[in-house]
Amino acid sequence: MKLDSKIPSGPIQDKWSNHKFSSKLVNPANKRKYNVIVVGSGLAGGAAAATLGELGYNVRCFCYQDSPRRAHSIAAQGGINAAKNYQNDGDSVYRLFYDTVKGGDFRAREANVHRLAEVSNSIIDQCVAQGVPFAREYGGTLDNRSFGGAQVSRTFYARGQTGQQLLLGAYSALSRQIATGQVKMYNRHEMLDVVVEDGRAVGITTRNMVTGDVESWAADAVLLATGGYSNVYFLSTNAAGCNVTAAYRAYKKGAGFANPCYTQIHPTCIPVHGDQQSKLTLMSESLRNDGRVWVPKKAEDVGKDPNSIPEEDRDYYLERKYPSFGNLAPRDISSRSAKEACDDGRGVGPKVGDQRNGVYLDFRDSINRLGKDKIAERYGNLFDMYERITAENAYERPMRIFPALHYTMGGLWVDYNLQTTIPGLFALGECNFSDHGGNRLGASALMQGLADGYFVIPYTLGNYLGNIPVGEAGKHNPDSPAFRASKEMVKAHNDRLLHIKGKRTARSFHKELGHIMWEYAGMARNAAGLQKAIGMISQLRAEFWSDVFVPGSEAELNNELERAARVADFLEFGELLCRDALDRDESCGGHFREEHQTADGEAVRDDENFCNVSVWEHKGDKEAPVKHIEPLEFDNVKLTVRSYK
Repeated sequence: MKLDSKIPSGPIQDKWSNHKFSSKLVNPANKRKYNVIVVGSGLAGGAAAATLGELGYNVRCFCYQDSPRRAHSIAAQGGINAAKNYQNDGDSVYRLFYDTVKGGDFRAREANVHRLAEVSNSIIDQCVAQGVPFAREYGGTLDNRSFGGAQVSRTFYARGQTGQQLLLGAYSALSRQIATGQVKMYNRHEMLDVVVEDGRAVGITTRNMVTGDVESWAADAVLLATGGYSNVYFLSTNAAGCNVTAAYRAYKKGAGFANPCYTQIHPTCIPVHGDQQSKLTLMSESLRNDGRVWVPKKAEDVGKDPNSIPEEDRDYYLERKYPSFGNLAPRDISSRSAKEACDDGRGVGPKVGDQRNGVYLDFRDSINRLGKDKIAERYGNLFDMYERITAENAYERPMRIFPALHYTMGGLWVDYNLQTTIPGLFALGECNFSDHGGNRLGASALMQGLADGYFVIPYTLGNYLGNIPVGEAGKHNPDSPAFRASKEMVKAHNDRLLHIKGKRTARSFHKELGHIMWEYAGMARNAAGLQKAIGMISQLRAEFWSDVFVPGSEAELNNELERAARVADFLEFGELLCRDALDRDESCGGHFREEHQTADGEAVRDDENFCNVSVWEHKGDKEAPVKHIEPLEFDNVKLTVRSYK
């Protein structure tokens, strides 16, 4: 496997402009001769499909939901970053770039991050033009609020529904192209394989989730925008249907998988309340603008009414430990601090198992200062959602929160053009690894998805297609041997699942896998635990393939077959994640190895040995994957110990 990042030469502020100018172009009259497949219809996929359709390419867009509006991007709450400096508080493109590199604990590629910061302002203009109802100041100017890891206000928002509003904007653009016929939308189709012919991605194989038909689709390029893999932990803030299958199947066909151990624990989620939950619920990081995080100083107070605990008996631990950033410390640091308080016996809320896993997020001071109406204006829908789930009024009693799996910074390895190690196969948004390093700052996921879809892939895909002779465009045959072999492989895989006829459900295996992952590869990791997890997952996978029960048949709507196929991929991918976490013998960002920490619990990086991207190559189901390295160079941001104190 050859890793060529294709980073343009020259000063970092000129790289993207020079790269666009030097990229090949496709004549407008020729664009309609090229076929492009987009898998995923969230912010990255929907934006890419809409933009490429607008440019004149023939686009097929696939999603497993019943509508693109169901994409998980809809669940994002707090906001989207951009360096417009409307607050006149010192923001700039370079500061956004710097904060993102630092927030990722110096494990992201500088050139990609700077490009992200550059195009951020255009994203806001695009979304406003689409009618996205961002919050506004009294005079009509777009409003901003703060998010973790930054000392400026650069986050644009629509109450606690920013993801929903942005997705509706992208969906309106996508719908326009569907109406013109430039984009053909295939709902309820799940991608189960990438078709590679002569070393290039030339199509995909899907299963129609309603009829069960396995079909092949040919194209000149394939774009994956299929999100992250945090549901490998079973309980996460992701929708229950989110999965790793598309990215993992691409990995098995030759696409390198980068940094799978980089998973993000979000500090602001509704705590687990029992052992029958199927997912967890996010409470936006934006709440930490006005809410103060605390636990009782004394363990004997954890069962008391929080409003009865006097100020002097409260430990505002983020403000105490990180006075410069306080409650807006980055997610990885805030999450570990919450775990530390709960492990110390000062967690609040009901016991689940033998421990109280919860901390308070208290709005008392903000309500006294600003008034309840102002807090409701900013976060009202989040308070409503919290009350529906917990039956508690957060205006009158502090919210209870605890960290949960949320986002994944690892993903398919891509070069500067967003192309994977398989020519013709591109990865956008959370599906790739490129922009966030070891930890994503809040409000940067929406920024990356829309940047990739609206402003990056139209140039870089054109450069790739410009190297395909016009006479060869659209010539791939879905009846060729490569496509037939892909269909047969998918059918055989599904048939194998259906004929095991064991005694356990796929869900029970998924749940057991999640317990292993959270226990040994969650917020804190160590070598012994990761080695144990690898063995346990291997054993669980063997049991899965001998004792899972999948009812029904392939040729029908079969939710259990869908689930079983996804769990099978999770069982393999979970081992890859643990293997990567074991190999990366340092602490950085969300990857916290207990062996590498300071006396006061801060992460200790090993820049000499691990200032790089770990890229894993699949070598077969019975062989260990091979690791490749992309060194990371920091010419514009000095490698330093990350500090928020």
